[in-house]
Amino acid sequence: MSFKTDAEIAREAAVRPIREIAAKLGISEDKLEPYGHYKAKINPTEAFALPDRKGRLILVTAINPTPAGEGKTTVTIGLADALNHIGKQAVVAMREPSLGPVFGIKGGAAGGGYSQVLPMEDINLHFTGDFHAIGAANNLLAAMLDNHIYQGNALNIDSKRVLWRRAVDMNDRQLRNIISGNGKPTDGVLRPDGFDITVASEVMAVFCLAKDLTDLKNRLGNILIAYAKDGSPVYAKDLNAHGAMAALLKDAIKPNLVQTIGGTPAFVHGGPFANIAHGCNSVTATRLALHLADYAVTEAGFGADLGAEKFCDIKCRLAGLKPDAAVVVATVRALKYNGGVAKEDLGKENVEALKQGLPNLLRHISNLKNVFGLPVVVAINRFVSDTDAELALIQTACAEHGVEVSLAEVWGKGGEGGADLARKVVSAIENQPNNFAYAYDVNDSIPDKLRAIAQKIYGAADVDFSAEARAEIASLEKLGLDKLPVCVAKTQYSFSDNAKLLGCPSGFTITVRSLTLSAGAGFIVAVCGSIMKMPGLPKVPSAEKIDVDENGNITGLF
Repeated sequence: MSFKTDAEIAREAAVRPIREIAAKLGISEDKLEPYGHYKAKINPTEAFALPDRKGRLILVTAINPTPAGEGKTTVTIGLADALNHIGKQAVVAMREPSLGPVFGIKGGAAGGGYSQVLPMEDINLHFTGDFHAIGAANNLLAAMLDNHIYQGNALNIDSKRVLWRRAVDMNDRQLRNIISGNGKPTDGVLRPDGFDITVASEVMAVFCLAKDLTDLKNRLGNILIAYAKDGSPVYAKDLNAHGAMAALLKDAIKPNLVQTIGGTPAFVHGGPFANIAHGCNSVTATRLALHLADYAVTEAGFGADLGAEKFCDIKCRLAGLKPDAAVVVATVRALKYNGGVAKEDLGKENVEALKQGLPNLLRHISNLKNVFGLPVVVAINRFVSDTDAELALIQTACAEHGVEVSLAEVWGKGGEGGADLARKVVSAIENQPNNFAYAYDVNDSIPDKLRAIAQKIYGAADVDFSAEARAEIASLEKLGLDKLPVCVAKTQYSFSDNAKLLGCPSGFTITVRSLTLSAGAGFIVAVCGSIMKMPGLPKVPSAEKIDVDENGNITGLF
């Protein structure tokens, strides 16, 4: 049997004019800011003036990612289509793809099969230019900082304690650590420097957490960029940089409206990495989806230990949101990988390996139910190689934990293939208790907040702090900046900070290497293990497979 590729399916789909998609939300054509025929920006002020539907918020998360793939974005899109298929009114709110992963390992990130957002190629490549604007705002601040030092350094900034780095939306290990200011005296001040990928920039986190343009400007002004020689903090507002940065972002902050293959409205806006930042689409897009639809389906990056934890403890806490249910996406293949099966053997039935990998799923379920107090439904993203015995094992294990399982076939069937999942999610929202809570009290000490996450969510025995991290904690406490949520930067592949420790480990120690303050975003980042803010390209990057012909047709994105 031959299957169409994601790209072929997307290319053959009937894309509707964006005015028709907007009309489903009650947004008239004159309120759109079109970017061509099939995508547009929405002015949130005008959209929020429309009647409030007070939608239900559905979070889609997943087990820890594996090379086998889980299809979380595909299920997110498919669930929104499925809710509309069963007669509900739903909108999907998701992140924009970063060019780094698109050209690196991951390839496109607009869903798959018959559960994609369109126009897929535009969304994966530049889209409406939001990420370029975010990178420009980041680098404007860097340029103004270095210019201030060069022009006499009135703020007495310590050039060895400059915290702000430049950004580019590409995987480029060569730029992780550099020396800038080489050359003549007029070429700047010589100092250590480096680049982060744009999606790891605090500007991206600020962009996604800001509730409006005024809030965005204030948050940009509160970005900590350096320390003066007397140890006092220096913020972006001290350089008067935040106004110009906000000006660069005034259009980008408006949510982007596109559509799924099934014709469901989709807000695709913002996109911080979940293994470094909080990993969620913009607060504005999520709120807009809740305002304009009965159900808003959103996703959080990577596994539930990263994305869902940060969605609850950071995004919901700072934005005043409350999820109504969580969907955990898993595949038989990925669970067998967690059970020790090599990637090339995942297509063979192996009930014993599946049994060994199941605890990974069960811990994520337990965290969402027992720590965050949410109704939970498990979505098995079904593959043709899945056997009845394997599927039955998952259903039995989940039933013992009081959780419904749905076999989602949204890749091959779109919304129709997720109808059972949609019904079970609606039932969970209407019939299961929702005792939403956070994993920690924000007023606890930084070590106690990190221990709460590590022990409650990861299954760790304790947290160890490097001498550098302890010094940074003391500095934050002295400055009175320690009463913020914490954002753990760690590997996405494991509950631990060791990428090779798969399954459901316990009794390990999380090592906090360093801490940084994202004062504009409103959280403290704890860097664990070997995580870094600038990825590198693999030996054979996806970019080698991507091409465009003389007619402008792109190939190789999937």
